[in-house]
Amino acid sequence: MRIHYFQHVPFEGLGNIEEWINAKGYSLSSTRFYNKEVPPKLDDIDWLIIMGGPMGAYEENLYPWLAAEKRFIGQAIKQGIKVLGICLGAQLIAAAIGAKVYPNAHKEIGWFPINLTKDGKTSKLFRGLPAEIIAYHWHGDTFDLPFGAKHLAESTACKNQAFSYKNHVLALQFHLDVRKDNIEEWVQSGAEELIEAPYIQTAGEMLSPDKRFAVIEKHMGQVLDRFAAQKC
Repeated sequence: MRIHYFQHVPFEGLGNIEEWINAKGYSLSSTRFYNKEVPPKLDDIDWLIIMGGPMGAYEENLYPWLAAEKRFIGQAIKQGIKVLGICLGAQLIAAAIGAKVYPNAHKEIGWFPINLTKDGKTSKLFRGLPAEIIAYHWHGDTFDLPFGAKHLAESTACKNQAFSYKNHVLALQFHLDVRKDNIEEWVQSGAEELIEAPYIQTAGEMLSPDKRFAVIEKHMGQVLDRFAAQKC
């Protein structure tokens, strides 16, 4: 399996996903847009993973490479390549297949529950996961559910938390990929966002629940196993 991932800022890499890839022995390559790198040829990859970042999927005026990235994602989906998006990555997938991405009513930063929908509970990708998961969040945008997609998860602050599209695309607005050191970096880089609000936790609240990192890593591994096994 040839896995390629898109990284938008230095402090948002693969997290625990990289450990899963290494354990499986899959090959791994990357495009780091902040270093002005360009994507590979579609024929050279089997699976595309799109990670997060503080930019909006619609901010092409500030980040000109977003237009080319969305075109590449759309082409990968059309070609039947497995595509997984996390946070901004989920928003970019939604945009690439024609859905609107825009600011959510609330920013959601910290540990908050997501609930599987009816389709989520019956999805093979989420088989074995609890109906409610305490996941990590750091996002201010949301997206409309793309036409033809299955709505898999929601939260109180954000209705569209996950969707699948056809048999080879999965978009997760929330994070099961983060490690504690990732959040430590995010707290430093995004300190100005940690204001008092209904769905924003303090740095201490976000970093204190150590046991949660092992739980979400287990859940991430389960989802990746199911996604890898699913036939396109």
